[in-house]
Amino acid sequence: MTILTNARLVLADEVVEGTVVLDGTAIVEVQPGRSGAAGAADLGGDLLMPGIVDVHTDNLERQVQPRSNARWPSRSAMLAHDAQCAVCGVTTVLDALCLGDLGFDKDRIKTFHDGVRDLDALDGTGVLKSEHFLHLRCEMPASDVMDLFEPVADHRLVRMVSLMDHSPGVGQYADLDRYRAMRRREGIAAETIERRIGELQAQRARMRDVNRRRLLERVAGSGVALASHDDRTEAEIEENYRDGIRISEFPVAMEAAKAARARGMAVIAGAPNIVRGGSHSGNVSAAALVRERAVDGLASDYVPASLLEAAFACVAMGITLPEGVAMVTANPAGMAGLRDRGRIAAGLRADLVRVREHEGVPVVRQVWRAGERVI
Repeated sequence: MTILTNARLVLADEVVEGTVVLDGTAIVEVQPGRSGAAGAADLGGDLLMPGIVDVHTDNLERQVQPRSNARWPSRSAMLAHDAQCAVCGVTTVLDALCLGDLGFDKDRIKTFHDGVRDLDALDGTGVLKSEHFLHLRCEMPASDVMDLFEPVADHRLVRMVSLMDHSPGVGQYADLDRYRAMRRREGIAAETIERRIGELQAQRARMRDVNRRRLLERVAGSGVALASHDDRTEAEIEENYRDGIRISEFPVAMEAAKAARARGMAVIAGAPNIVRGGSHSGNVSAAALVRERAVDGLASDYVPASLLEAAFACVAMGITLPEGVAMVTANPAGMAGLRDRGRIAAGLRADLVRVREHEGVPVVRQVWRAGERVI
């Protein structure tokens, strides 16, 4: 039994000074005040919050490809990724792996294959500090997406499937001039960019609707959370809602986020967008979404450390600390169907993070996952 006392507990609706008792993998008691029990761990007045749940992180890709011309061994990259997540207070990770090649990011397919293989090998061994699941990011216009999806569609670790369209001229890349500039920065010749834009737009016209229908049919009835990606218009939201999609991930315009909320869909925004003060791709500010109460949860996207900092930053946008913390704990846990975590309450998993604020920045001091201290 583990007793954590003299902590400020971030509960669902309030922050209280209290004590949490862990037994095995679960929280068994949440008590007000200090414990006088021998052996109780004194947290010195630090905050104690639920373990963070990240439903979308591409961080594995950064470990696999630390430089553009240097690919790291996949198993080593997975372990480094896991450690980075845990030290940031992320106890549950949905590794977002891309399925489908649009011609610019071929290495992502190898990362997908290696990532699934490595999780199969490491899950259940006790080696990983965080608990990992799969988030399959399906590129609808890609000709190979269904061939890649079918072998993993029923994988035991799949918790979320998102339908993406990164074709030039739509969604995140609606601004073609910005898209061209991005590809030029990657060192691609102008004539190659123009040729690929034409090819990808033609491919989208052929494949997007066909693959979308096949993906929806394949996921139907599975219980896996289904999300759209980079929604821009109310019409896109209406199509998604009609097709049974109940999560709008990273809407790129306020119109789409508000339309999703109006239909009762959950909205996920990028935590780095909040920490950096805006979108890296010139789209809607996540802070604006928070102020408009048009977002339910945050995801790290490409920086695991952003989740904790963004949750605390949201307090300056008119929400309470429990509400900000819920955006990275209880709310994303619910989206992924993980009802056993995300809150500090008796009977739930003992996923906990000890946090101290230093000059306005929240700092992780200790982390417990399923009752075991991992940081």
